[in-house]
Amino acid sequence: MATKKSMAELRRKIDGLDRRILGLLSKRAVIAKQLGAAKSGKARSILDVARERAVVKAVLAANPGPLSNDAVEAVFREVISACRDSQRPVRVAYMGPEGTFSHEAAIKQFGRTAGHEAVATIAEVFSAVEAGRCSYGVVPVENTSEGAVTPTLDCLLGSGVRILAEVVVKVDHCLMSRDADVARIRRIASHPQPLAQCRRYLGERFPGLELRETASTTAAAKLAARTPTTAAIASRLAAKIYGLKLVARSVQDQAGNVTRFLVLGMDKQGRPSGDDRSSLVVSVRDEVGVLERVLKPFARNGVNMSMIESRPLAGRSWEYNFFMDISGHVEEKNVAFALAEVAKEAIAVKVLGSYPVAG
Repeated sequence: MATKKSMAELRRKIDGLDRRILGLLSKRAVIAKQLGAAKSGKARSILDVARERAVVKAVLAANPGPLSNDAVEAVFREVISACRDSQRPVRVAYMGPEGTFSHEAAIKQFGRTAGHEAVATIAEVFSAVEAGRCSYGVVPVENTSEGAVTPTLDCLLGSGVRILAEVVVKVDHCLMSRDADVARIRRIASHPQPLAQCRRYLGERFPGLELRETASTTAAAKLAARTPTTAAIASRLAAKIYGLKLVARSVQDQAGNVTRFLVLGMDKQGRPSGDDRSSLVVSVRDEVGVLERVLKPFARNGVNMSMIESRPLAGRSWEYNFFMDISGHVEEKNVAFALAEVAKEAIAVKVLGSYPVAG
């Protein structure tokens, strides 16, 4: 058992290490600012997703323990965020309110140091970036259980923003209340979608209990914070923000529910990272076999397609836009060759962005 003397010595050692860590962080921030000035001189963007992910990967590879890789990554993502913000303050728009999974995705990419602005709709995220009010935006594009997020696809059609990165967030629904006392719970509130995704869990553990639908998971968390007999289904981030205690974690019926988010900005196209994805929209005529002719160039050039989603072409009956995600960067030869062939068969081809695949 540690004595008071030995505890005091250990605390002195920790204090000394903290001062050394602070000194190193300050030195890192100075170098980051110098790097930011060099980027500005070459008209390069502050956000360099490929470089940031390479830094995190290298740190995790060198992790000696006892801290877990998740803990180390969380610390270094905040360090990177703070240093990036020292180069140029960053403001990020996301579809709110605060505590949603979109907010979680924004924090995962940009850290808590960045300024975060909650807006009401996906369209407003695009507008905030296009108007220059926010440097970047984060929007959902695809969910493993619900499929494509069509408002995002529709906004991408007419927007001048570029996709700069993707963020993958596990949709982990948690049951929470003010005191985590299950015996006091008389109703459970959440958005209709999480309530549906947790139907079996709720039926088995809380049969006959009132289920109250709210406008969002955040609204449910706010209600639970005000009402001791109400529990909410929301994210862990919402529990932290609104001072709730977790009754249970991962209460969704389907494991592995994941949402992919896009990071939007007006920055120039990033360089190939070696593991990239390109998003594009291809507009085609109403002709027999046109989709087959559009898709064949990808196979011929060894380009894998991971997603395809159709949306009607505005004002053109029976003609469609096809949103596609393909492997590779537009600067890679096989991708460039495939796109050149596709352009011969399509009304138009718009590259929405090439960016590193989320780790």
